[in-house]
Amino acid sequence: MTLLEQIQKEHAAAFTHGGKFHADDVFSAALLLHFNPQLTIQRGNRVPEDFDGIVFDIGRGEYDHHQKDSRIRENQVPYAAFGLLWEALGTEILSPEMAARFDEKFVQPLDLNDNTGEKNELASMIGMFNPVWDDNSGSDAAFLEAVAVAGRILEHKWERFRADERAEQQFAALLAEHRKRIAAEKKAGTMDEKILILSEFFPCQKQLSATEIAFLIFPSNRGGYCVQPVRKENSFNYKYDFPETWLGLEKEALQEATGLSDVSFCHKGGFLLTAETLDDAVAACRISLAGMPKAPVLIHIGTDAIDADDALLRQMPGMEHAVILHKPLPEAPELNICGSYAVSSLEKAEWKIRLREYLSDLLKEKPEAVCVSGDLFAAYPVMHQLRKKHIPVLTVSEQNGKRLLIRIPSGS
Repeated sequence: MTLLEQIQKEHAAAFTHGGKFHADDVFSAALLLHFNPQLTIQRGNRVPEDFDGIVFDIGRGEYDHHQKDSRIRENQVPYAAFGLLWEALGTEILSPEMAARFDEKFVQPLDLNDNTGEKNELASMIGMFNPVWDDNSGSDAAFLEAVAVAGRILEHKWERFRADERAEQQFAALLAEHRKRIAAEKKAGTMDEKILILSEFFPCQKQLSATEIAFLIFPSNRGGYCVQPVRKENSFNYKYDFPETWLGLEKEALQEATGLSDVSFCHKGGFLLTAETLDDAVAACRISLAGMPKAPVLIHIGTDAIDADDALLRQMPGMEHAVILHKPLPEAPELNICGSYAVSSLEKAEWKIRLREYLSDLLKEKPEAVCVSGDLFAAYPVMHQLRKKHIPVLTVSEQNGKRLLIRIPSGS
């Protein structure tokens, strides 16, 4: 009997551990209940000898992960019960490609949290459903409350993944249609080739980064049209920007700055412009495309920055003509020294403020990447903050007598 058949049979039952619950057993239970809302879930400290239902997160069986030989994914993320159950059931809910993507984006972070304690905000929120220390009413009712919430989260997440899949399929057809129209109208190489107009919005900005499209136009749900610039591939910067003189303006002020009578708003961050008519939305794109795209910016910070390393930076793909800015590392705080041991004299909050201000100055330059070198005490906090913001961080390392640029993985 398959796992799905076990779940869906009449009077189906499952068993998991009692006491304090975690995101792992909560989401596992919610996944099982998706297939059979009538499934009975029992909790306890030991699996009854005569229990013949599904056992998860306890018992050292197929859907437990506490045993010594528990399974680990190829990418070294260990399975927890939720991951093991999703592996068996995921393709009953999503397509194989989307099930694998859901595992990577949603399941694996929870599995990692359960196995290693790595911080995860969703897992922390589920943990908040546990009774407080002096509540003696037991945890079973709280567990079921958490499972109900987890079930709603899963349903909404799955619908998002299905919608993403539909959008990806629609995008391929739409881009092909756009290219066919451009060819038929003999507009290849013109501004219009870089402007994609949607009859209705659907998410496609990420896919557009790898194409020739620089601006996306779609109907606004408030009336009129929205215009969004498209990011460069593997970058937070846009292929083309709206003119700086437009940013933060609206209505008459924006109309005067653009020379367009039907534009209404341009966000100060440069990621959105709105217009009452399609003609002016397209015209705003054409004006922006007429400006020269800015040369990419790379920032090299630290005391060890040398011209040879600048040459390495320019060898990166697309960076041949990059503007390289040299910046010093932030001033290190004074130290309280006791013999050979020292700690910062700054309070953590004050140091974070200082770093935030330093980082803000860096990011105003809109760098494609930041190369960091120099004293680790000064450099590490900067690298950490850049990684949290998913700004590519590089460092130079000598390997077998050759200087190499190495990208440090992003993330928190």
